Amino acid sequence: MQGQTDQNSRRRRGFERASALLEGRIRRVGEKRGFAVARLLTHWPEVVGDETARICRPVEVRYGRDGFGATLTLLTTGAHAPMLDMQKDALREKVNACYGYAAIARIRLTQTAPTGFAEGQAAFAPAPKPPAPAPDPRTAAAASDLAVEVRDEGLRAALQDLGTRVLSRSKR
Repeated sequence: MQGQTDQNSRRRRGFERASALLEGRIRRVGEKRGFAVARLLTHWPEVVGDETARICRPVEVRYGRDGFGATLTLLTTGAHAPMLDMQKDALREKVNACYGYAAIARIRLTQTAPTGFAEGQAAFAPAPKPPAPAPDPRTAAAASDLAVEVRDEGLRAALQDLGTRVLSRSKR
């Protein structure tokens, strides 16, 4: 009964961001691995930078018995480990800035091969997106006709692009 009232109240509010719908689930999964702040997992490239995010990813956070700072374990390939080892202090500062306090006291590196065991596979860089197919000239012309009355150049171009995308979608 409780789940049904949650759905009804959600429907009355209208559209919600996908991140808001998944926030609770991501937090629960992250907390199992010791990540009190799920933002560290979900925004890893923004926290440490694109260059570093391509060569490593966070695996877990372990809190010691004495409670003075945690250990962040990062997964990387063997070739990148020495470079990351030299950047530990800067990485710790960036991660602690994400937490808002000195949560991480140590960073531990775990090395793995680029391919291997199921848990240790290290494909860090996302695959490039395939290029979008060129729109049909008739569809582009129809979208251009719809936006011809708009005076602002930037707005007209954006509306033409939107119109082309909407008109070229397959009917469902």
